[in-house]
Amino acid sequence: MAATLPAAGPAAAADPQRLTVDLSASEGPVMLGANGALYGLSDDGVPSDAALEPLKVTSVSQKPEGGAQHPNGDALTVSKSFFRNGGGEINVMMQDVYAKWPYEDLGIDDYLPKVDKIAKEVAADPNSERFVYIPFNEPDQIWYKLGVADQAQYEANRDRFFKDWKTVYQRIRAIDPDARIAGPNEAAYHSRLLKDFLAFAKRENVLPQVMTWHELGSGSLRDFQAHYDDYRALEREAGIAPLKINIDEYANRRDLSVPGQLVQWVSMFERNKVYANMAYWDAAGNLSGQVVRSNIPNGGWWLFRWYAGMTGDTVKVTPAQPNTIDTLQGLASLDTGRRQAQVLLGGSAGDSDVVVRNVPRSVFGRTVTATVAEAAWSGYEGQHATPQVLARTKVKVAEDGSVTVPLRGMRKMSAYRIVLTPGGTGTPSPVSVPWSASYEAESAAITDGKVYTQGTVENANGYAASGTKDVGSLNQATSKVDFTVTVPRDGAYDLAILYGNQSGGPATQKLSVDGAEAATVTYPSTENWTYRAKRDVTVQLAAGTHVLTLAKGDAEVTLDRVDLTAREGALSASYEATLADIGGNPSYDYSSSAGVGTGALVLRSGDKAVFDVYAPRDGYFTVVPRATAAVRLALHGETVTAAPGRPLRLYLVAGNNRVTVTAQHAAVRSLDVSGSGSSSGALAYEGGAAVLKGGAELVDSVHASDGSYIGRLGNSPDSTAEFTVRAPSSGRYLLVVHYAHNDRRDNGHAYNTDIMSRTADITVGNAAPVKVTFKNTWSPDDYWTVGVPVELRKGSNKVTFGNATAWAPDIDRIELGRVVDRP
Repeated sequence: MAATLPAAGPAAAADPQRLTVDLSASEGPVMLGANGALYGLSDDGVPSDAALEPLKVTSVSQKPEGGAQHPNGDALTVSKSFFRNGGGEINVMMQDVYAKWPYEDLGIDDYLPKVDKIAKEVAADPNSERFVYIPFNEPDQIWYKLGVADQAQYEANRDRFFKDWKTVYQRIRAIDPDARIAGPNEAAYHSRLLKDFLAFAKRENVLPQVMTWHELGSGSLRDFQAHYDDYRALEREAGIAPLKINIDEYANRRDLSVPGQLVQWVSMFERNKVYANMAYWDAAGNLSGQVVRSNIPNGGWWLFRWYAGMTGDTVKVTPAQPNTIDTLQGLASLDTGRRQAQVLLGGSAGDSDVVVRNVPRSVFGRTVTATVAEAAWSGYEGQHATPQVLARTKVKVAEDGSVTVPLRGMRKMSAYRIVLTPGGTGTPSPVSVPWSASYEAESAAITDGKVYTQGTVENANGYAASGTKDVGSLNQATSKVDFTVTVPRDGAYDLAILYGNQSGGPATQKLSVDGAEAATVTYPSTENWTYRAKRDVTVQLAAGTHVLTLAKGDAEVTLDRVDLTAREGALSASYEATLADIGGNPSYDYSSSAGVGTGALVLRSGDKAVFDVYAPRDGYFTVVPRATAAVRLALHGETVTAAPGRPLRLYLVAGNNRVTVTAQHAAVRSLDVSGSGSSSGALAYEGGAAVLKGGAELVDSVHASDGSYIGRLGNSPDSTAEFTVRAPSSGRYLLVVHYAHNDRRDNGHAYNTDIMSRTADITVGNAAPVKVTFKNTWSPDDYWTVGVPVELRKGSNKVTFGNATAWAPDIDRIELGRVVDRP
């Protein structure tokens, strides 16, 4: 994608769409209400702390402790990780105590003892004030059928619901007098019901503290504003002060994980200052499709990371087509203290002009640095590196106080962030955007395969696919897809393959260039054939046109799209300090826009900056703080001092790493990270090196790295695996565990995939054991990694795995890397 920024004057494009931002029209403080998720957490550690904390999630919805609807996601259990990572509040979906879907209707007398138990447990929790009770879920469809057209039947059903609402409401309050209760929680907006409900609840003194309903159709992108306005009018008519609103289920499968779709939803919820939780259509524990495995960002995660970075007040945004499905939409913020304006936008392909009006000279001066970045769609289960900066240019503010930022060649499934900061002196370093091109599988030459249409406006709960189509049924010996590509120069190219693997284990295809000898591409499992993931490989190509062939190998793979990107040296990223999370009271220095262009963050004693650093794999990377004085970096429990510009060799885990920078007094411009994850200097031990006891055994497997893994580990205090590791020096290490398991529970309803996690107790030497959670890997033959910080002493150390009460995951091998690789 090409993005350009202007010199002073009008944009060059003939008829671009226009999105206007008015920095003088405040909508109130940034609330971050739209980043929640239903069953966003499944266990303590799923998602990881490093994936959860940066998003500043304001609310999640989870089941009551021990609820039978799903095998995990219990509210009190996940509250530990949620609250320690800055989470806001937890909605307790009380009817999820039942096993069936729709919930079995055994009558209010069956439900009330369950209500009592839930309320007693929540009230006894030390964070009880941070829970919200939701007594009924979708009563317009379940138990009460409040959406019926016949008025007489509606009134009979309504009166039964109102009676039960009052009974349950008072039951909760009798146990937990300070309880906050939410409802009525319809599956869709019903003005008729809400008018009656508000009148009844006010009269009977059983008003909810939080108003909830669901927005679950693609039409919500058109209709929500009218729903919101109608509801606020109903409140005024009833003489009720505005209630907090939580749209506690929103979006469809085709929206989740897709930055360009999600920004449309987020913008309308944030504009109206309501809270909102994404729906739970698939597996728990991935923030509704935004986290890959447990710790790896996808494109959706980066959109929400940008959203979490907005500070100050939101300001008015006017799109070309308000309240219209699948169109360019956005949200924007102005922080006069930080002297930053941010715009998030997306949802439409083609060209756009973003016109920022009323840029205050007192805040920005006469010039601004405009920085544009893209968060692309990488699939539900596809990793996404740090978003590519497309342009960073110093722009003069026009006489009318406006700045126009033109975006050209936008992609419909991507979201974009524009950051404006004061221009100062100097010139930002030019941005190098590598050549890239995308090729849809359905447009390629297909042999013995079939084109399928996936998530669309009409089939909103279909899974997202690039261009709404993919190529499946590639299950014949002769099945293949030939992509004709043209590249500008000789060299190495990164080939990203968006795929689905429904085979229940690793699958392969044969990749060849112009009919030459084929290489094997191995695809890890995915939830199903339409739950998109991304496989990255490298190809060497000469300048010109080539045919890249992906032909059937073992099992079956569905192909969606391939992206070719020119490899330009070592992988690297610069993380701007002015856009990092902060602690304390640092100041922002925009006197110079040289370098990354967004200025510097001035840290003094008591201040900190927290950077979210992406690593494509576990291993060593080079990290360089760009600062005016010495700084201290903290990572995985280790701290190291770095002189300005001094490279450090740090061990990062695959996915997101939170790096904290402090200083006595230093102006920090960026944290620069490069490398591909070297294993040089790390310790590695195959499963066969462990001493196994109590029934744990080596199991042969062609998918394990050395041909076997440790199985039948745990489920007894005697069942352990003990590694002896020899550390070259004492200190803090990252223990990386390569593991697999496929625990599931069939709850008798297939609307979700009820995967389960396993845990292992890890003991290092004489230290207390640490319980670590290992998410389901979709199959028993796909090995993922979890990184655990440990302390080792120089020489021999015992590292023991076990689980006295349940099965531990199967373990392929372990690696250990010193967090700071000291010379």
